[in-house]
Parts: sequence; structure tokens; C-alpha cells
Amino acid sequence: MDRTTIYRMVEGGQLPAMRVGKQWRFGRADLERWLRDQTVLAAPGATAAADAASSAATALPAAQPAGQEAMTSRAVEQLPMPCTQMIQDAFAEALGVTMIVTDMQGRPATQVSNSCGLYAAIMRDDDAVTRCIQDWQQIAGALTLEPKLAPNDLGLLCARGLIRAGNELKGMVFFGGIAPDAWPPNRDEITAMANRFGLDPAYMAANIEGAHRLDRRARERLLGLVQRIADIFSYMLEDCNARRECS
Repeated sequence: MDRTTIYRMVEGGQLPAMRVGKQWRFGRADLERWLRDQTVLAAPGATAAADAASSAATALPAAQPAGQEAMTSRAVEQLPMPCTQMIQDAFAEALGVTMIVTDMQGRPATQVSNSCGLYAAIMRDDDAVTRCIQDWQQIAGALTLEPKLAPNDLGLLCARGLIRAGNELKGMVFFGGIAPDAWPPNRDEITAMANRFGLDPAYMAANIEGAHRLDRRARERLLGLVQRIADIFSYMLEDCNARRECS
């Protein structure tokens, strides 16, 4: 890792370390334990993932698009949800992206903010809801050290920041709905996409333009803010836990 990355992770409480004078000291046992934790998180059991996706999809009302009804998540349920939702809404609108907070199993904890038209269109289908949650789970397992934009099953670009309490991962903030440079896809790609989500190709084609458009500069700005925004929720979570312990 780059030294700057290590400094940022240590100062953000993402790596176990102790400051001695002007130096950071790392305990071997603490680092080895931290690495083991990352390994476990990066390889979730397929059965557990499927169960989580199934239960989350079932909990969403069939008559509403996903995200219109916030679900309580065990890992991040201690966040002050009205405040969390307002912050998420503001950032999503300011950055021009879709945002949602989930737990580490990809189960939504907030309502979707600034949903792009394509996402809103496919989320009316229960099977598509399940597939999106599975998509979030896969992204959760890819514990990259630096935020980066990667395509999801819809072909749209997304990134995520990690919400932590101390050295424990508690949840994620997803930023998505971003059209890649080569968008929209061609007819065959749209048909294949529609088949993956169990939707009519004509319906998919009619909504395919509904994606957020960010130029290179806006994408770079977004990536510079992804983890910083997640750190805000990390601070809120730790503050809530501290207040609860004091009371």
C-alpha cells in the first residue's frame, strides 16, 4: 500500500495502531487479527448470502419499488435514521448519483436517494430486487483498499465506502446509477440484460437512457468523497454508541 493510504486508514480508525510521539506503532498481533477479519469478510458463505438476499427481498413490499420502504438492518440500525437519510439525500443530489446505505450483507438500511430512471424501472420487479441485493453482497465481499468505480449487473458504474465502528465493519454506502462511457448498450446487450433480470427487452430498452451522466472530472471528485462520506456515518455510529453506553 502507498504510505498516504496507510496514514489515512490509521487516522480514520480503519487500521489498528497506536501513536507514540510523532510515530505510528503497529502491533503484529493486532494487524494479523485485522487481516484475518478482512479475509473472513471477503469470502462470505454462498448459503448465507442467498438467505440474506431472499429474506431482504421478501421484506420489500411487492407493490412498491425497492428502496421506497426502508428496512431495519441489524448492523447499522443504531444510526439515527432520519438524520442519516437526510445526509444521504443531500449528498446524492449534490453529486448526481444514486445512494443507499446497507449492512455488510447488502441489506438496505435506508431508502434509495436520487434513484436513476433505469434503477427505478427495474426495481418494480421482485426478482430484480433480489438480484440487486446479491449484487451489493458481491461488492461488499470485494474489500478493495481504495474506492473505485466498477460495473454492476445492470452495466452501470458504482462504488462503495465502508462504515466502521472502531475496527469493525458495520455497513456500506453505495454510490451508483452512473453510465459508463460506452452507453447506452446495443440491442443484443439490452436483450441479455433484460433476460438476466427477467424483464421484457422492450421495457428495458425504453428505460435504458435513465442513468446518471458524470464526466471524468465529476467521477474523480466522487471517488475522492466516497470514503469521506462513509466516515461521516462511521462517526455518527460511534457517537451514538458512546452516548448509549454513557446513558
